[in-house]
Amino acid sequence: MTPADHTNHTSHIHHLQCVLCGTNYTPADVLYCCPSCGPLGVLAVHYDYEQITPHISRAQLAADHNPTLWRYRALLPISYSHLDVPPLAIGGTPLYPVKRLRDYLGMSKLWLKDDTRNPSASLKDRASIIAVVLAQGNTVACASTGNAASSLAVQAASLGLPCYIFVPQNAPRAKIIQLLMCGATVFSVDGSYDDAFDLCIEACNTFGWYNRNTGYNPYLVEGKKTVGLEIAEQLGWQAPDTILVPTGDGCIISGVYRGFEDLYRLGMIERLPRLIAVQAEGSPAIVRALESDGVVRPYPANTVADGISVGLPRNGAMAVRHIRASNGFGITVSDAEILLAEKNLAMHTGVFAEPSGAASYAGLLRLLDHGRIARDERVVLLVTGSGLKSIDAVVHTAGSVIPIAKGPEGMNIVSKNIALLAPPIQNEKF
Repeated sequence: MTPADHTNHTSHIHHLQCVLCGTNYTPADVLYCCPSCGPLGVLAVHYDYEQITPHISRAQLAADHNPTLWRYRALLPISYSHLDVPPLAIGGTPLYPVKRLRDYLGMSKLWLKDDTRNPSASLKDRASIIAVVLAQGNTVACASTGNAASSLAVQAASLGLPCYIFVPQNAPRAKIIQLLMCGATVFSVDGSYDDAFDLCIEACNTFGWYNRNTGYNPYLVEGKKTVGLEIAEQLGWQAPDTILVPTGDGCIISGVYRGFEDLYRLGMIERLPRLIAVQAEGSPAIVRALESDGVVRPYPANTVADGISVGLPRNGAMAVRHIRASNGFGITVSDAEILLAEKNLAMHTGVFAEPSGAASYAGLLRLLDHGRIARDERVVLLVTGSGLKSIDAVVHTAGSVIPIAKGPEGMNIVSKNIALLAPPIQNEKF
């Protein structure tokens, strides 16, 4: 694919701008990143809002009964004439008021955005659907610790596109199996996610594949921003005070910001929410940048939360800019906090998040303990992926089954231990 092939699908884009040097480009000029700054020169997509305004409004969305992310097509880098979109329904995920969790925490205005409900069980579907449409029938590829790869494989299978995936050797088994079941060719790289990322770029450049790498392809943030658009609409166009976002590469939190920024520029909301990036203590590059000079530097990543385990956040510069623009900040949480939060979240909401998805809740608990979030704030927790994809991570925290005999003997044990066997619903804080 050449950049010229790509321009037919960007009718509302005004220009692309490098987050490092500020150079502007048209979609015909570049396909991925800034030619001067290289792979870290991520491009931000800027739209012509005057051109978009006739195509989207609160009233138009209220009359649109399509629940998927395509209801926001006017704000996506896809032309109206393009019909070759995957048949899978993506977006339109629930925003739960989580009553039991509200009672548990003493927060009457807390919501949980459950993106485990997407086809591949993660938020990454929002980005992958943009990639497979823009690939225009070509081979697609990406590097991933699991979720982005699973998402791309699922959607490539739905369209019959060849799909090549580069994963680090520590990628979770369940996610690898999902890739293979969908027919993707999987290369397990003897190295880190960053090593897999670089190999994928080289392979795409060599073989002409369309690259879905996070923090490299500028259009992926545009897909992820639909989660922010949905939150705003689901809250009646009243932005929450705070959104907590699990953060690795920085692409998701940038997407959340971009969604609210679009709505603000269009006059559909009155203010922007504060964004809080939650990173694992073993993968803190963006938080360290926020707490210092704003420059994202590589940091060896080691955390149970594989979905946010990133040594060099490729979308870090954009994420730092957007977090600061929202008057937000970053926080790190330990693996122990993440795993405890994962169990506690499931017990109080029924939503089983993977470790990276539960990081937002771990961050909320830490911030409540330190008085950095008020209990009367309007807060949204973003849960980005399903715990069913990372079962091995919670083997030791999930609890254990109680073996009993079959028949009357087993029933006697149940009767004698009914208090012990009652569901361990806890109302006290751990």
